[in-house]
Amino acid sequence: MDLRCLNTFIHVAELSSFTRAAERLGYSQPTISFHIKQLEDEVGEKLFERIGHTVTLTAKGQSILEYAMTINRLTEEMLTEGKGCGEPAGLIRIAMADSLCTPVILGRFAEFRRSHPHISLKITTVGTDEMFRMIDHNETDVLCTLDSHIYSASYVISEEERIEAHFVCSSDYPLPSAEQISITELLGEPFLLTEKGMSYRRMLDEFLAKNSIEIVPSLELGNADVLCKLVCEGEGISLLPDYVTEEAVRAKKMKRLEINDFRPELWKQVIYHRDKWLSPQMKAVLEFLSDNII
Repeated sequence: MDLRCLNTFIHVAELSSFTRAAERLGYSQPTISFHIKQLEDEVGEKLFERIGHTVTLTAKGQSILEYAMTINRLTEEMLTEGKGCGEPAGLIRIAMADSLCTPVILGRFAEFRRSHPHISLKITTVGTDEMFRMIDHNETDVLCTLDSHIYSASYVISEEERIEAHFVCSSDYPLPSAEQISITELLGEPFLLTEKGMSYRRMLDEFLAKNSIEIVPSLELGNADVLCKLVCEGEGISLLPDYVTEEAVRAKKMKRLEINDFRPELWKQVIYHRDKWLSPQMKAVLEFLSDNII
């Protein structure tokens, strides 16, 4: 079996397109079609359904894809082992929650670069659902999630930590003096929230919908650090993870509100696919993420 055909098959499956696979691999489209036809002849079944401009895996194609990715991983491992124990090198792709970027970039990134000058990182900030779509299609190597606890036999949890999230406002923001208040008592206030569908915002929206409550935010923004600064300036109330607000709370620029009817449970998790080969560069990046995120 020609390994080039397997590699072509993986790229067509990931990109759902013969044309994009040809562009990615630097082949002509007839070459891509020939590789797929050769592989289909060897396995004795169609691997893709081609309807109009849509390319999707058949049931047999789904099964073969798992084998192809395993063979590809083992081939990479064999080649790397054959080259000896040189300096880890290569690109590692990371899909990450936006509010986790600051601990990574401003943590010990400079130290990581000095220790591993030949490893490059590509960080993409997306929502949790998109992260798992990417890892299932081998479009990313590692996930750094901030969401409800996630477990699946398809993935390996490298590190995890449960964290708290609170509604916050500036220290001098006028609110009821009670130690605990309900969300309904906050409904008239301006809210500064992350975008819909993003982890703790999604948890809030699910709680509100369950209780027939609606909040129309004054601002929706993906950057938690910017939201934190706006809250400190007295622009409104936000829901943010405690690690984002810790410095402002210690400096008494912000206070956390104890809401008696909403307590989100968030988890930081570093995750990779169970079929992913732990190359030296992957191991180095997982260690770096564990030190700076968890």
